[in-house]
Amino acid sequence: MSEHIIRFTVNGVRREQHVAAQRRLIDVLRDDCGLTGTKEGCSVGICGACSVLVDGEVISSCLLPATYADGTTITTIEGLARGGELTPLQDAFITEGGFQCGICTPGQLITATALLAAHPRPTDTQIDEWMTSNLCRCTGYHGIRRAIHKAAVT
Repeated sequence: MSEHIIRFTVNGVRREQHVAAQRRLIDVLRDDCGLTGTKEGCSVGICGACSVLVDGEVISSCLLPATYADGTTITTIEGLARGGELTPLQDAFITEGGFQCGICTPGQLITATALLAAHPRPTDTQIDEWMTSNLCRCTGYHGIRRAIHKAAVT
């Protein structure tokens, strides 16, 4: 079994990890870095629960070999809040009923963060297009859409 050293920054912290070639990024984040907010849902990259930002791009961490993260900057759900202060988007998810069970919420917030970075005042069509890769079986999408709109005007 081949092992590699990867260096990356996660949530502002520089890291160096020894990883086996076949390890996935989600496993390194959860098991090695202790960042358990990123959830594994489907394990095939279609549910969005494991979404993280890699160099600002939404990535399914269950599909990405960890070695591909070498030299990147990663943001997980734990990295969104700063100094204990929730982002306006996180606050809006709470006030607008954008989550229930919490399995999909980290991925929803990561994707919505990227959406708002690309489109500070998104249309419903843009929200639907961006959020289609994140499945929710509890709340439906109305609260999520309201939360994104609310955060966009904050």
